[in-house]
Amino acid sequence: MTSNDPFEFDSNGALLRTHLPLPGQSGKVRDVYDLGDSLLIVSTDRISAFDWILPNGIPNKGSILTAMSRFWFDHLQVANHLISCEVPQQVIDLGIDASVLADRIMVVRKAQVVPFECVIRGFIEGSGWAEYQQSGAICGIDLPAGLRQCDRLPEPIFTPATKAETGHDENVSTEVMSAAIGAEQTELLRRLSLQVYTTAADHAAERGILIADTKFEWGLVDGEVILIDEVLTPDSSRFWPKSSYEPGHSQPSFDKQYVREWLSQTDWDRNSPPPILPANVVQRTGEKYREALDILT
Repeated sequence: MTSNDPFEFDSNGALLRTHLPLPGQSGKVRDVYDLGDSLLIVSTDRISAFDWILPNGIPNKGSILTAMSRFWFDHLQVANHLISCEVPQQVIDLGIDASVLADRIMVVRKAQVVPFECVIRGFIEGSGWAEYQQSGAICGIDLPAGLRQCDRLPEPIFTPATKAETGHDENVSTEVMSAAIGAEQTELLRRLSLQVYTTAADHAAERGILIADTKFEWGLVDGEVILIDEVLTPDSSRFWPKSSYEPGHSQPSFDKQYVREWLSQTDWDRNSPPPILPANVVQRTGEKYREALDILT
């Protein structure tokens, strides 16, 4: 990541990219820099949909996601990678405007990343719903017949997925995961993921949000399993308003719903660069992210 200007904004002031003079790499939403004994994660305002990063962002989205992850890391009381949310001296010494980073960074422990997304589903939607319609199962887990779209499952299920650098993650069975990392570690991650999901889902439900599903990332530090990356945000989870929940069809949600719906109504072919989001879609999406943060925290 190299540029003369350390920060790249769109016309609405959304932070699209950072270019700090440190070793680093960019993901779909976050820029990650190596600080030597730790990592600096910067949550930008980029937004992705249908496996494309869109040309404009959602102002303050990165700050909202960071605040939500910080809340959950504190609330869940499970070993995690967060060290600090203060701008490190190493970055201040670069002479850049550190205020741009102030509320959108996490300094985290380096970890050996488990190469699977640990997905927990409490309700049936998305790729799980599509798979169930074809086979009556998700990731090899047989489910009761006659479930409707968005039905609550009899109990939450663990449905791992491979971590794709580009394109879609692929749902796999626990047997596939066990063959790759061992049955003992797979069972530990299954148990931890279900425990974290249940704690979070109970908290959210008390405040009027249903966590339909979510994905966790785990890593190893000196043999200890810790929760890493972002956690329980609208980018990694489906949040539905409890008050309007009604199975049998898709639900309104606190995430990229407006973005996906608008893109689906355009003539974009999903194979060429996506169009610029209009102002009303940007605004409504930002409001949904902010509303989810306010309700949960």
